[in-house]
Amino acid sequence: MTGKYKQFETAVIHEGYDSKKHLGSLATPLFQTSTFTFENAEQGERRFAGKEDGYIYSRLGNPTVQVLEEKIAALEGGEAGLAFGSGMAAVSAVLFALTKTDDHILCSQGLYGCTFGLLQLMKNKYRITHDFCEMDSEEQVRKMIRPETTCIYVETPINPTMKMIDLQMVVRVAKEYNVTVVVDNTFATPYLQRPLEYGCDIVLHSATKYLCGHGDVVAGLVVGKKEFMNQVAGTTQKDIGGIISPFDAWLLLRGLKTLPVRMDRHSANAMAIFQELKKHSKVKKVYYPGDVASPDYYIMQKQMKHGGGLISFELHGTKQDAQEFLNKLKLIKIAVSLGDAETLIQHPATMTHSAVPEDSREQMGISDQLVRLSVGLEAWEDIWQDLQQAF
Repeated sequence: MTGKYKQFETAVIHEGYDSKKHLGSLATPLFQTSTFTFENAEQGERRFAGKEDGYIYSRLGNPTVQVLEEKIAALEGGEAGLAFGSGMAAVSAVLFALTKTDDHILCSQGLYGCTFGLLQLMKNKYRITHDFCEMDSEEQVRKMIRPETTCIYVETPINPTMKMIDLQMVVRVAKEYNVTVVVDNTFATPYLQRPLEYGCDIVLHSATKYLCGHGDVVAGLVVGKKEFMNQVAGTTQKDIGGIISPFDAWLLLRGLKTLPVRMDRHSANAMAIFQELKKHSKVKKVYYPGDVASPDYYIMQKQMKHGGGLISFELHGTKQDAQEFLNKLKLIKIAVSLGDAETLIQHPATMTHSAVPEDSREQMGISDQLVRLSVGLEAWEDIWQDLQQAF
């Protein structure tokens, strides 16, 4: 971690903000403005020319947003951060900044459905190709890197199969070929996993999820080297315009303060539910990073603090059986997000990954019987009781 505070629990509250600079306000002020005034025309000229620091227009920078960007950079241990209006705005800004026509992206075998859709769009419109790789070994990764490969894009844990990728292993190969490593850290958050500490170049989040934690914001965050962040800020963020609103940044700052407490509870609840699920006769298989019997468990131990709050499991039966199970739930809500206080469940094959062709879904390990459970902050016994009655 970078910044003034060594302990995450302190940094998440205090990094990026100095109340003395804001009239002593304990809470970060909300600068709900679209534009900023200049003292004179010459000052406006200097700021647009980059010869003077200062705010111009909220698409280009805002004091509330800046606090959020500095905080997430400190938490991830990066030089600089950028905030976006959604997780996909963050993903697209990074991938467009890293690629040009005829370039190639190497991806982990599983990806969020909309990231998959973006890659298809880039292929169809701009001839930016991609391949999927299990990334189980250096040999696998090395074999699939091409001369035109500009970045390796990794989810770990992978959505929704919870497969883990060894980031140190990927980085070793990437450095041989001078290829940028991008990691979607949404499922783990910087509290559980910090990819930059393992040599990765860029880390991004759908901040909508655990970082917000309250289901009332759609946002994205990116952290990396200052030079690259400045490049993104001056091109694919500024010109495509997928920025975050000051109010959403303010809500995120509010939610972030409780991230460690929430993640500990999510993880503890998930472990308790996992232990029950693996014993149930209606459950065919359970996928959870904290599973000591998983072949990926050693990776989780190496690069994550806990197993996290997400579990995927396959039911015996058909797609209709899985949907019927979801429909019988009472406490648990059917919804496609995750990381909220409420426990949420969804059916990836027909929801988050429905845009992925069936053969690709099968290769990713997403069956019609697979469901993804985002374990909330309720008493785990109540969550389990609801699952039991639905079984």
